[in-house]
Amino acid sequence: MLFLLNDVVFDLDEACPVTPGDARRFEKLGFDYVLELGCEMFAEDPMLHLNDPGRARRLAWLIADRAPEINAALFAADAAGCAPELVEPRFCALPDAVIRQLSTKARRGRLDATTCDKAVWNRLAA
Repeated sequence: MLFLLNDVVFDLDEACPVTPGDARRFEKLGFDYVLELGCEMFAEDPMLHLNDPGRARRLAWLIADRAPEINAALFAADAAGCAPELVEPRFCALPDAVIRQLSTKARRGRLDATTCDKAVWNRLAA
C-alpha cells in the first residue's frame, strides 16, 4: 500500500515498519490518539517526513492501520517547537492512479511540497 505523508510517498508493503511486539502494543491505540501523536511529532519537527523517515513511516503505518480508507496525510506545522494544537492535520483517500503517479514522480526526484499541494491538498490555491 502506498501512503503519502506530507510530500513523501511510503510503500507500507515493503516491510512492516514495526516489530510484531510493537504491533500488539499499538493495537489499543485509537485513531484520535494516533492523530494527537502525529501532531506532537510534527510540532517537534515540521520536516519529520524528511529528517526521520523511519518514524514518519511508522506514523503512516499507524494511520493506515487505524483508518484503512486513508492513504494520504498532511501535518502542517508553522515552526519547530510549536504547540501541537497549532499543527493542522488533513487526511484523504486518493485514487490509486493519483498516488501511483505521485510515487513515480518521487522515484524520479520530481515530488515536492508544491507538487503535492497542487495534486492533493490545494492549500496554496489563491
